[in-house]
Amino acid sequence: MQYFDVFNGDADGICALHQLRLAAPRPTAHLITGVKRDIKLLERVPLEAVAGDEITVLDVSMSSNHASLLELLQCGCLVFYVDHHFSGDVPDNPLLSAHIDPAPEVCTSMIVDRLLNGRYRPWAVAAAFGDNLHEAARETAAGLNLSESDLGALRELGELLNYNGYGASLDDLHFRPDELYQALHPFTDPFDFITKSEILDRLRQGFESDMALARARAPLEENDAGRIYQFPAASWSKRVAGVFINERAREREDLAHALLVDNGDNTLMVSVRAPLTNRQGADDLCLNFPTGGGRRAAAGINALPEEQSHRFARKFIEVFAS
Repeated sequence: MQYFDVFNGDADGICALHQLRLAAPRPTAHLITGVKRDIKLLERVPLEAVAGDEITVLDVSMSSNHASLLELLQCGCLVFYVDHHFSGDVPDNPLLSAHIDPAPEVCTSMIVDRLLNGRYRPWAVAAAFGDNLHEAARETAAGLNLSESDLGALRELGELLNYNGYGASLDDLHFRPDELYQALHPFTDPFDFITKSEILDRLRQGFESDMALARARAPLEENDAGRIYQFPAASWSKRVAGVFINERAREREDLAHALLVDNGDNTLMVSVRAPLTNRQGADDLCLNFPTGGGRRAAAGINALPEEQSHRFARKFIEVFAS
């Protein structure tokens, strides 16, 4: 029997897998992951996967992986699937154990936390912070007797893990997501990882440098619907995209936000955040364009043709204008 762990390369995917493997170790599992936006990960499960192999899938859209999922089930693989994105039709198959909750205040690590009855809850708190679910993170942390300083440390951990996942390719990242997961996995307690690991220092330095560049840029467009920013084709732009747009969303909770990053090939990578006071509409906006998708509160477009940027701005106003 072979084990395959398939997970998104952001804070939520990494922390979800970490919780599961603390509870049920799989030392010989094959790790399949990528940059945050690399979501069609089931395509990478080797063709030699056979009946009885166990595949765990975390924080990647079932809808985007539907065809590959069906193929694996037809081969007789056992699939354990946990996610908070739009799923589409969930296959009715006894080999599939699916735990899907697309509620806007839920992330995959919080679903795993439920399944484990809170056994490793601080990691779920960190993941929720990383996914910009600050209120949900604090609610999840209730009962853990954490100080504000502790919560601040978990928030920074989640945001730095999330920051590391953004990039057009693995070359843009400070650490490969599988390496980052393996580095934190020996730590049951996230506070031990925070105090003992040198990895966070490197991520912190990179984060501060990138965010200084990002914060210096004014909105490309600002109106009643929200604010739209545009960044150049640079590794720092791609690395900081998610954290920057989350920060701007928290700064003005009543507004929607979008960030367009030049991919360097006449297309733009787009990140969208619905207003935190009304977490819906982001997916409706992005699904108007090829390569678009996501959740009601947070969505994106991987490759928006530059000539469609004005159309995107109009749609942004249509969706979010009050």
